[in-house]
Amino acid sequence: MISGKHHLPMLLSMDVKILLGQEEVNPHRPDTTGRTPLALAAQRGHKEVVKLLIAYGEVDLDKPDTWGITLLWQAAISGDERAAKILLEREEVNPDKPDDRGRTLLSYAASNGYEGVVKMLLGCKEVNPDGSDKWGRTPLSYAAQYGHGEVVQMLLGQEGVTPDKSDNWDQTPLSYAARYGDEEVVQILLGQEDVTPDKPARWGQTPLSRAAQYGHEGVVRILLGLEDVTPDKSDNRGQTPLSFAALYGHEGVVKLLLGREDVTSDKSDNRGRTPLMHAASQGHQKVIALLQPHGEAVTPARLGA
Repeated sequence: MISGKHHLPMLLSMDVKILLGQEEVNPHRPDTTGRTPLALAAQRGHKEVVKLLIAYGEVDLDKPDTWGITLLWQAAISGDERAAKILLEREEVNPDKPDDRGRTLLSYAASNGYEGVVKMLLGCKEVNPDGSDKWGRTPLSYAAQYGHGEVVQMLLGQEGVTPDKSDNWDQTPLSYAARYGDEEVVQILLGQEDVTPDKPARWGQTPLSRAAQYGHEGVVRILLGLEDVTPDKSDNRGQTPLSFAALYGHEGVVKLLLGREDVTSDKSDNRGRTPLMHAASQGHQKVIALLQPHGEAVTPARLGA
């Protein structure tokens, strides 16, 4: 298969050997994006071709392309542990080199759930397992968001990893796990002593509020079972978990919250709107039926408040 007129065909290592014997062939010539035949071989996991090209002449194994992606990244992002291992064994390769957004290879591997690559990287003393990118997000934050429980466990087992570390929006790994509804990751994080289950983000939403907003009943149930979670906590706009659940029509979550004595069913937000009014504004009939016995009648005048 030809990847471009300036690239070596990514076929068998024997074909590459033949081409390397041709005087006019430049084995390290990049394309317009800065990617070389070696980069393409690494990306596609051609272990033998990678070995051949590394051995052929001088080559900067840690040179990034125009997007800041190095050879090691090409191999690891494709999930190919074999090619990544070859590159990690080279002294000139920096396994913790960030891209132009401050994200490291560990960050991307954690995002994609590449357990083998994460394990290899965590074995490198140069890798910071708790490093933040330009948004303040760590590998643990990304692993929690995408529900990679095994990766979360691996990272939490590393010295120096802060389980409750906030990003630039004050969102923690637990906040992301709650938002995306991963019950396993939520339980893992809650098992850490220094995780605050009711910690609000910059706009005041707690993990419970995030889970309620997106209708994750399992996560809501887990969080409601904790003594240090306030089920009726308002965010910066005065909206509670019940308010969000009502607004988005999550009947199951509304039932769970109404079953709590410490939840005020008709609590108003900063605009004077109650959960019932939010449900009525969106026409969520089942939620309206649940809330009406607990609150006032909804009138057009009240909706316009």
